[in-house]
Amino acid sequence: MIWLKKRTRELVSDQKGMAALEFGLIAFPFGLVMMGAFDLGYQMYVRSVVEGSLANAARKASVEAPSFNGTGSTLKERVEETLKDEINAISRNATYTITIQNFEDFSGIGKPEKLTTDVNGNGQFDETDGDCWKDLNGNGLYDTSAGRDGIGGASDVIFYELDLTMPRMFPLAGLIGASESYHISAKTVFRSQPYSVTEVPNIECGEP
Repeated sequence: MIWLKKRTRELVSDQKGMAALEFGLIAFPFGLVMMGAFDLGYQMYVRSVVEGSLANAARKASVEAPSFNGTGSTLKERVEETLKDEINAISRNATYTITIQNFEDFSGIGKPEKLTTDVNGNGQFDETDGDCWKDLNGNGLYDTSAGRDGIGGASDVIFYELDLTMPRMFPLAGLIGASESYHISAKTVFRSQPYSVTEVPNIECGEP
Protein backbone atom coordinates (compact mmCIF):
# COMPACT_ATOMS: atom_id res chain seq x y z
CA MET A 1 0.00 0.00 0.00
CA ILE A 2 2.83 2.35 0.89
CA TRP A 3 4.53 1.45 -2.38
CA LEU A 4 1.37 2.25 -4.35
CA LYS A 5 1.02 5.68 -2.72
CA LYS A 6 4.67 6.41 -3.45
CA ARG A 7 4.32 5.46 -7.12
CA THR A 8 1.16 7.56 -7.41
CA ARG A 9 2.95 10.62 -6.04
CA GLU A 10 5.82 10.03 -8.47
CA LEU A 11 3.45 9.78 -11.46
CA VAL A 12 1.58 12.93 -10.47
CA SER A 13 4.77 14.95 -10.11
CA ASP A 14 6.40 13.57 -13.30
CA GLN A 15 6.43 16.29 -16.02
CA LYS A 16 8.13 14.26 -18.74
CA GLY A 17 6.30 14.32 -22.10
CA MET A 18 3.99 17.21 -21.14
CA ALA A 19 5.26 19.41 -23.97
CA ALA A 20 4.45 16.73 -26.55
CA LEU A 21 0.98 16.24 -25.07
CA GLU A 22 0.23 19.97 -25.03
CA PHE A 23 1.45 20.34 -28.62
CA GLY A 24 -0.78 17.46 -29.68
CA LEU A 25 -3.79 19.17 -28.13
CA ILE A 26 -3.26 22.52 -29.90
CA ALA A 27 -1.69 21.34 -33.19
CA PHE A 28 -4.96 20.59 -34.99
CA PRO A 29 -6.89 23.82 -34.15
CA PHE A 30 -3.74 25.88 -34.72
CA GLY A 31 -3.26 24.23 -38.11
CA LEU A 32 -6.87 25.05 -39.07
CA VAL A 33 -6.37 28.69 -38.12
CA MET A 34 -3.16 28.94 -40.16
CA MET A 35 -4.71 27.26 -43.22
CA GLY A 36 -7.68 29.60 -42.97
CA ALA A 37 -5.36 32.61 -42.85
CA PHE A 38 -3.38 31.43 -45.89
CA ASP A 39 -6.59 30.68 -47.79
CA LEU A 40 -8.04 34.12 -47.02
CA GLY A 41 -4.77 35.80 -47.99
CA TYR A 42 -4.67 33.94 -51.30
CA GLN A 43 -8.28 34.86 -52.03
CA MET A 44 -7.56 38.54 -51.36
CA TYR A 45 -4.50 38.35 -53.64
CA VAL A 46 -6.50 36.81 -56.50
CA ARG A 47 -9.25 39.41 -56.05
CA SER A 48 -6.70 42.23 -56.18
CA VAL A 49 -5.14 40.87 -59.39
CA VAL A 50 -8.55 40.34 -61.02
CA GLU A 51 -9.73 43.86 -60.21
CA GLY A 52 -6.43 45.39 -61.31
CA SER A 53 -6.33 43.43 -64.57
CA LEU A 54 -9.92 44.33 -65.39
CA ALA A 55 -9.39 48.03 -64.74
CA ASN A 56 -6.15 48.08 -66.72
CA ALA A 57 -7.74 46.31 -69.71
CA ALA A 58 -10.71 48.68 -69.63
CA ARG A 59 -8.43 51.70 -69.52
CA LYS A 60 -6.43 50.47 -72.52
CA ALA A 61 -9.55 49.66 -74.53
CA SER A 62 -10.93 53.19 -74.07
CA VAL A 63 -8.46 54.74 -76.54
CA GLU A 64 -8.69 54.74 -80.33
CA ALA A 65 -6.01 52.16 -81.16
CA PRO A 66 -5.30 50.06 -78.05
CA SER A 67 -2.49 47.50 -78.00
CA PHE A 68 -3.07 44.12 -76.31
CA ASN A 69 -0.95 41.00 -76.03
CA GLY A 70 -4.04 38.81 -76.40
CA THR A 71 -4.97 37.41 -79.78
CA GLY A 72 -8.34 37.77 -81.49
CA SER A 73 -9.98 39.24 -84.55
CA THR A 74 -11.93 41.86 -82.58
CA LEU A 75 -11.00 44.26 -79.80
CA LYS A 76 -13.38 42.45 -77.43
CA GLU A 77 -11.65 39.11 -78.10
CA ARG A 78 -8.20 40.63 -77.51
CA VAL A 79 -9.37 42.13 -74.22
CA GLU A 80 -10.83 38.79 -73.11
CA GLU A 81 -7.70 36.83 -74.07
CA THR A 82 -5.48 39.32 -72.23
CA LEU A 83 -7.59 38.98 -69.08
CA LYS A 84 -7.58 35.18 -69.31
CA ASP A 85 -3.79 35.07 -69.64
CA GLU A 86 -3.27 37.28 -66.58
CA ILE A 87 -5.82 35.40 -64.45
CA ASN A 88 -4.61 31.92 -65.42
CA ALA A 89 -1.11 32.90 -64.31
CA ILE A 90 -2.18 33.30 -60.66
CA SER A 91 -5.37 31.25 -60.26
CA ARG A 92 -5.80 27.52 -59.68
CA ASN A 93 -8.31 25.62 -61.83
CA ALA A 94 -10.51 28.69 -62.08
CA THR A 95 -13.62 29.00 -64.22
CA TYR A 96 -14.87 32.44 -65.15
CA THR A 97 -17.12 34.45 -67.40
CA ILE A 98 -16.36 37.87 -68.86
CA THR A 99 -19.19 40.21 -69.82
CA ILE A 100 -18.54 43.36 -71.86
CA GLN A 101 -21.37 45.70 -72.82
CA ASN A 102 -21.48 49.27 -74.08
CA PHE A 103 -24.05 51.95 -73.29
CA GLU A 104 -24.88 55.41 -74.59
CA ASP A 105 -24.26 56.96 -71.17
CA PHE A 106 -23.68 56.01 -67.54
CA SER A 107 -27.35 56.37 -66.62
CA GLY A 108 -28.29 53.59 -69.04
CA ILE A 109 -26.42 50.82 -67.21
CA GLY A 110 -28.88 48.26 -65.90
CA LYS A 111 -31.87 50.07 -67.36
CA PRO A 112 -34.12 49.58 -70.43
CA GLU A 113 -33.79 51.55 -73.65
CA LYS A 114 -34.90 55.16 -73.33
CA LEU A 115 -38.40 56.19 -74.31
CA THR A 116 -38.62 59.26 -76.51
CA THR A 117 -42.43 59.26 -76.64
CA ASP A 118 -44.58 57.95 -73.80
CA VAL A 119 -48.16 58.37 -75.06
CA ASN A 120 -50.01 57.53 -71.85
CA GLY A 121 -47.28 58.84 -69.53
CA ASN A 122 -46.95 55.68 -67.45
CA GLY A 123 -43.16 55.49 -67.81
CA GLN A 124 -43.32 52.10 -69.50
CA PHE A 125 -43.12 51.00 -73.10
CA ASP A 126 -46.53 50.23 -74.61
CA GLU A 127 -46.28 49.15 -78.21
CA THR A 128 -50.00 49.35 -78.86
CA ASP A 129 -50.01 53.00 -77.75
CA GLY A 130 -47.35 53.90 -80.30
CA ASP A 131 -44.57 54.66 -77.80
CA CYS A 132 -41.18 55.47 -79.36
CA TRP A 133 -37.70 54.59 -78.09
CA LYS A 134 -34.01 54.91 -78.87
CA ASP A 135 -33.07 51.64 -80.55
CA LEU A 136 -29.53 51.51 -79.20
CA ASN A 137 -28.61 48.07 -80.53
CA GLY A 138 -30.40 48.54 -83.85
CA ASN A 139 -32.46 45.35 -83.66
CA GLY A 140 -35.82 47.09 -84.16
CA LEU A 141 -37.09 45.80 -80.81
CA TYR A 142 -37.59 47.48 -77.45
CA ASP A 143 -35.10 45.92 -75.00
CA THR A 144 -35.28 45.92 -71.22
CA SER A 145 -31.48 46.26 -71.18
CA ALA A 146 -29.96 49.24 -72.98
CA GLY A 147 -26.61 47.48 -73.27
CA ARG A 148 -25.05 46.40 -76.53
CA ASP A 149 -22.60 43.53 -76.70
CA GLY A 150 -18.96 44.43 -77.18
CA ILE A 151 -16.58 47.37 -76.70
CA GLY A 152 -18.64 49.85 -78.73
CA GLY A 153 -17.18 52.99 -80.23
CA ALA A 154 -16.10 56.53 -79.46
CA SER A 155 -17.64 58.15 -76.36
CA ASP A 156 -19.56 54.96 -75.46
CA VAL A 157 -19.67 53.85 -71.83
CA ILE A 158 -18.22 50.35 -71.50
CA PHE A 159 -19.29 48.08 -68.64
CA TYR A 160 -16.96 45.19 -67.73
CA GLU A 161 -17.85 42.35 -65.39
CA LEU A 162 -15.76 39.29 -64.53
CA ASP A 163 -17.11 36.44 -62.40
CA LEU A 164 -14.58 33.86 -61.22
CA THR A 165 -15.03 30.61 -59.27
CA MET A 166 -12.09 28.61 -58.00
CA PRO A 167 -11.39 25.90 -55.38
CA ARG A 168 -10.01 26.90 -52.04
CA MET A 169 -6.31 26.49 -51.37
CA PHE A 170 -6.94 23.78 -48.72
CA PRO A 171 -9.73 21.17 -49.09
CA LEU A 172 -10.82 21.47 -45.47
CA ALA A 173 -13.65 23.98 -45.80
CA GLY A 174 -16.23 21.27 -45.14
CA LEU A 175 -14.95 20.88 -41.59
CA ILE A 176 -16.27 24.33 -40.70
CA GLY A 177 -19.30 24.30 -43.00
CA ALA A 178 -17.79 26.56 -45.67
CA SER A 179 -18.00 26.16 -49.43
CA GLU A 180 -15.26 24.14 -51.14
CA SER A 181 -14.76 27.01 -53.60
CA TYR A 182 -15.05 30.77 -53.50
CA HIS A 183 -16.54 33.29 -55.89
CA ILE A 184 -14.89 36.54 -56.94
CA SER A 185 -16.71 39.23 -58.89
CA ALA A 186 -15.15 42.38 -60.30
CA LYS A 187 -16.79 45.24 -62.20
CA THR A 188 -15.58 48.45 -63.77
CA VAL A 189 -16.94 51.14 -66.09
CA PHE A 190 -14.99 53.35 -68.53
CA ARG A 191 -16.05 55.88 -71.14
CA SER A 192 -14.19 55.58 -74.44
CA GLN A 193 -12.32 58.65 -75.62
CA PRO A 194 -14.13 60.81 -78.23
CA TYR A 195 -11.79 59.86 -81.07
CA SER A 196 -14.51 59.91 -83.76
CA VAL A 197 -18.12 60.91 -84.39
CA THR A 198 -20.52 59.08 -82.09
CA GLU A 199 -23.11 56.91 -83.80
CA VAL A 200 -26.65 58.24 -83.28
CA PRO A 201 -29.22 55.49 -82.55
CA ASN A 202 -32.44 55.26 -84.57
CA ILE A 203 -35.79 56.21 -83.09
CA GLU A 204 -38.30 53.37 -83.38
CA CYS A 205 -42.00 53.43 -82.57
CA GLY A 206 -44.61 50.84 -81.75
CA GLU A 207 -47.68 50.32 -83.93
CA PRO A 208 -50.93 51.35 -82.24
